Amino acid sequence: MRQFAVCLLAAVLGSCLALWIMDSRQSTVGQVEAQGTNSPYSFPSSSAGPMPFPAPGASFPTALYNADGLTPEEQVNVAVYENCNRSVVNISTTGVSADRFLMMQIPEEGSGSGAILDHQGHILTNFHVIERARQINVTLFNEDSLPAKLVGADPVNDIAIIKVDAKEGTLFPIPLGSSDHLQVGMRVFALGNPFGLERSMSQGIISSLNRTLEVQRNWVIKSIIQIDASINPGNSGGPLINTHGQLIGMNTAIASRVEQSAGIGFAIPVSLIRRVVPELIKHGKVIRGDVGITHVTITDKGLRVARLVPGGPAEKAGIKGPKVTRRGLLEIADSSAADVIVAVNEEPVTSAAELLGIFESKKPGDIVEISVLRKDEVVKVPVTLGGDQGGPKSAAENI
Repeated sequence: MRQFAVCLLAAVLGSCLALWIMDSRQSTVGQVEAQGTNSPYSFPSSSAGPMPFPAPGASFPTALYNADGLTPEEQVNVAVYENCNRSVVNISTTGVSADRFLMMQIPEEGSGSGAILDHQGHILTNFHVIERARQINVTLFNEDSLPAKLVGADPVNDIAIIKVDAKEGTLFPIPLGSSDHLQVGMRVFALGNPFGLERSMSQGIISSLNRTLEVQRNWVIKSIIQIDASINPGNSGGPLINTHGQLIGMNTAIASRVEQSAGIGFAIPVSLIRRVVPELIKHGKVIRGDVGITHVTITDKGLRVARLVPGGPAEKAGIKGPKVTRRGLLEIADSSAADVIVAVNEEPVTSAAELLGIFESKKPGDIVEISVLRKDEVVKVPVTLGGDQGGPKSAAENI
């Protein structure tokens, strides 16, 4: 009897405790639900499955948007375009190409992009955009179409400057940034006129840095920026822009078998543009030191000198070319007597592009030390560079 009474008392106490716990839980849930009515977020329990997508007509949490309904990422995109699109111009060209078979000239048209640099009307673009142009026209953001003239060009770096005379208040220069501290993964924007669609913008990231790009035979541009932003024919010469709305490069080429975007594009860094453009505006060309070597051939040991400029800096300094002998009207060149270049300023060279690249930043009067292999011995020859004689352009075409 006593055991039965104890069991009965335990059952009653257990029921009371259970009722008290359930009441407490309901009270807590009610408090959470009451607090939740003042929050823009909903926190479904884990047992309810994944968080559902907002129903039609519903909105995401307002904290993710600004007053215009834009996310932070969209705000950056819009700000970049609004601040930079008026700095982009559409370039159209007309010229002629020679048809050797028909012995006649055929009219041809081209198009590209450019970026306004200053209020004087200087516009940055690629040399290949205006290379064969007899007439250049520029269309501004307000649809004004203006004739342009060539101010200067650096073909080996594929950079050109053209100029327009525009009404006051219609030119919006693009801010120049820096390409010295770029990193793979940084977000970038490409502005231009792909397929003639004016002032289009695409976005992507920097895919790689310090690529090399051969834009002219035997001449390689270093420190090229590789991007995955979509660029197509017509984008050439347009600006590559960072998230601060600054030009960090100029879109130049794409890697594609069908001449359309394949997610691999290349841009000339603004560091090179900053160095070249002032000379193009001032002199119309880049003044470089002339070494007086116009032809070399590649050998297993280095670059054999194939032709020297008579009386040029290299010949005066003692660099030896092929030994030429005459037999009647014939000239016979013995190339085995020519020096083989192995280094310049202690920097090894194995190709004509590397040789020319060393002279990229050299000026007339600079002294370079050319190491040559002569009769199986390395001889160091100091050469004082001469004045500009067409610079690496002529050398790149010949070497």
